[in-house]
Amino acid sequence: MRSADQATEKALAGLPTTFSYTEARAGGLSDRRLYALRDAGVIEQLGRGLFRRADSAGEADPDLLEIAHRAPRATLCLTTALARHGLSDTIPARIDVALPRGQRRPRTQAPVMWHAFAPDTFDIGRDELTLTEQTTIGMYSPERCIIDAFRLRHLEGSDVAVEALRRWLRRRGAQPATLLRMARAFPKAEPALRAALEILQ
Repeated sequence: MRSADQATEKALAGLPTTFSYTEARAGGLSDRRLYALRDAGVIEQLGRGLFRRADSAGEADPDLLEIAHRAPRATLCLTTALARHGLSDTIPARIDVALPRGQRRPRTQAPVMWHAFAPDTFDIGRDELTLTEQTTIGMYSPERCIIDAFRLRHLEGSDVAVEALRRWLRRRGAQPATLLRMARAFPKAEPALRAALEILQ
């Protein structure tokens, strides 16, 4: 193997699976070599200044990888998260992503619908979804997603919220008391959620 190829292999080995242009340059890859690797199919460009090794291409959704790298606090929410939890059959045309209100919304190639959630309740019900060994993205729990669907039913539609609640109640281990405890932090959602629970239970 030529020394240039060995240097490239070494530089790539020192980078995470998904990496930025800045990380590639700091790792010893020149512009010319970086784009030659892209053109040769060794790496894949996910978005402006964002790449991943082609041998890891089957690991994760490239749109979610881009979102996670552009906005570390990004959290899948509303219909996108409901669908991932099996609480909705709707697959939105754009990925619903929440950020704390006041945080900058980055530009992405991925189709994203950004939502601004209150910073004081942002982490309630927030879990992490593993994308690769090095990358995670936030995702709200089924309970938080249901609460948000009721809280934002003027955007999502009441039928989405009620159907998600109906499916959740059918699950083994679903505890309405836990759901209502979490809902106390969201006064706009709690009355409608209580009313729907009385009808569905």
